[in-house]
Amino acid sequence: MSPTSSVRSSQGFALIDILFVIGILGILATLATPRLLLARQSAGAASAIGSMRTISSSQLTYALTCAGGFYAPNLTTLGTPPPGSDTPYISPNLSSADAIDHSGYLIQMAATPFAGAPPACNGLAAGQTGQGFKAGADPLEATNTRYFAINSNGQIFEDVASMYVAMPEMGQPPSGQVLR
Repeated sequence: MSPTSSVRSSQGFALIDILFVIGILGILATLATPRLLLARQSAGAASAIGSMRTISSSQLTYALTCAGGFYAPNLTTLGTPPPGSDTPYISPNLSSADAIDHSGYLIQMAATPFAGAPPACNGLAAGQTGQGFKAGADPLEATNTRYFAINSNGQIFEDVASMYVAMPEMGQPPSGQVLR
């Protein structure tokens, strides 16, 4: 070697270094993605259970304070405040329509009108409120198999298939178990 030559110093990353790091990140992402999806489904299920509890509580308040012991026929009725108040029985995120897409679940509620029901304080005519109600939360993702429902008994039920259609307004559903 001549005295004027020097050893070349390495600065920066070589292409192989970058490819190696990208490969490691890809493997980590592949391992983490299923857990992230499960965590998202779990959070959506917790929100659906909370929505079922909120609907039940709102229906009870509506029945006792506004409808002479009868239940609202749909979510939009629970979203209508009584005269002299700006506060509805249920929050706007659950009462903007009769079926709501909320946290990955389809939330819906119904009560069969009872002809002998009195008019309600928030403008519902006589005969439109129900003696009971049912509500359901069905997942919007095909990979999520946690379905929830509640009725006027106040118990939340869980099953691996939709219970909303077959859910009675009072009593036990034909399938599912009580959520504890």
